[in-house]
Amino acid sequence: MAHVNDPAVIDRLLRTPGTWAVVGLSTNRARAAYGVAAYLRDLGQTVVPVHPRAETVHGAAGVRTLAEVAGPVDVVDVFVNSTLAGGVVDQAIAIGARAVWLQLGVVDEAAAERAAAAGLDVVMDTCPAIEGPRLGLG
Repeated sequence: MAHVNDPAVIDRLLRTPGTWAVVGLSTNRARAAYGVAAYLRDLGQTVVPVHPRAETVHGAAGVRTLAEVAGPVDVVDVFVNSTLAGGVVDQAIAIGARAVWLQLGVVDEAAAERAAAAGLDVVMDTCPAIEGPRLGLG
């Protein structure tokens, strides 16, 4: 069965301040993750860059893996190829994240089902920078 995004979940995730671990976020300004992370920060979210190079982005120190994020993670924002998304979702489940948000074009139905079965909120194939303005945010 295809995942259907719940508008109430999208609204709550974007309006409630929390920690967003942005997987795939680097200092590359040409990548969508860079702009979306800035948007999330402007909404009042705490952004943690997760990237193999562990770069500091938007003033936030990066980490190499989700397991290295200090403290609880509210949302794991997935900016990786769909073929890699399942592994990231499994890591999100393992660290006890509350939600996973698979970005526009990132679709993995099996991973979405695993996350939902583990009790995580799931948003897939859309972007906070699209959904937020639709909700009247920033």
